[in-house]
Amino acid sequence: MLKTLMPRGLRLGLLGAAAAAALAFGTTAPARAQIHIAVAGPITGEYAAFGTQMKEGAEMAVADINKAGGLLGQKLILEVGDDACDPKQAVSVANQFASKGVKFVAGHFCSGSSIPASKVYSEEGILQISPASTNPKFTDEGSWNTFRVCGRDDQQGKVAGEYLAKHYKGEKIAILNDNSAYGKGLADETAKALHAAGGKEVISTAYTPGEKDYSALVSKLKEAGVTVIYVGGYHTEAGLIIRQAKEQGMKATLVGGDALVTNEFWQIAGDAGNGTLMTFPPDPRLMKTAADVVKEFKAKGIDPEGYVLYTYGAVQVWADAVKKAGSADPKKVAAALKAGGKWPSVLGPVSFDKKGDVTGAGYVFFEWKNGSYAQM
Repeated sequence: MLKTLMPRGLRLGLLGAAAAAALAFGTTAPARAQIHIAVAGPITGEYAAFGTQMKEGAEMAVADINKAGGLLGQKLILEVGDDACDPKQAVSVANQFASKGVKFVAGHFCSGSSIPASKVYSEEGILQISPASTNPKFTDEGSWNTFRVCGRDDQQGKVAGEYLAKHYKGEKIAILNDNSAYGKGLADETAKALHAAGGKEVISTAYTPGEKDYSALVSKLKEAGVTVIYVGGYHTEAGLIIRQAKEQGMKATLVGGDALVTNEFWQIAGDAGNGTLMTFPPDPRLMKTAADVVKEFKAKGIDPEGYVLYTYGAVQVWADAVKKAGSADPKKVAAALKAGGKWPSVLGPVSFDKKGDVTGAGYVFFEWKNGSYAQM
């Protein structure tokens, strides 16, 4: 093989240039080092109010962590994924995150998105903490990477079902669901708890989400003499159903779950929403552990309602586990999350069981009155 000879002076000059370049890159690389994380939820679509809550929570958490010096000497970069609460779109978002080297995802919102996305994250080595997905299958059928800082439908449904049996004894109850992983799961768990407590619904049926006219469903409820309407589903349809029920002269009480925790519910239901009840964990905005962060949000004109603080808390807990693990490696962080705790957060002390469910999750009732809701 022929060998091209290079003059010694030129060779030394090139070596010197290479050494200088290596030195330059060596000194600047740490300043450019970044850890990519993400938030995913319905940024668009009819449930975009919740996507906004999650995005605001994640953005503030990342800003606060970076302001305090970042993690392991590196800055956090936040990616935002829009799944529109569509399972196929959620999988696409998950694959996009994997291609960008994302280490951690705060999301998704809808259980129907979180469950299929979690399979991608598991295969791609990405840790996931959902602030909002309550279907038990998310962690029951999950892998090393699935966590949530909210409760489960079997916990929430038990509280709702027992309340219905106790406070609406003798009333005609309807249990509706939107056939989603979240809505049907919650309605089924509520019905199970209602039956166990000696109660029984007079109607159990599904409705089609995304419609604007539920008058046929309302007529069916009215004909059956329903006085309590339990909705396993989201605020958009629940608001329309109760408004149209009141327009038909029904004097029914609407009861729902944590997906009614947005001011957008009132914008849809209007005065017909007065007296609506919903289950949700104790309001984190009132916790001492969240006081400083709540002030920070309000200074920016943001009311940290619903899942804002749950998303902030998911990022916060992950960041502390990174520090404890001394690494952003997702599997090491997941092991730290399960072995450690209680992790201090805006949600109070957080710890996880072996499946990734938060321990000690509890639900209470809130009531909508004159455009706002408060814990009962």
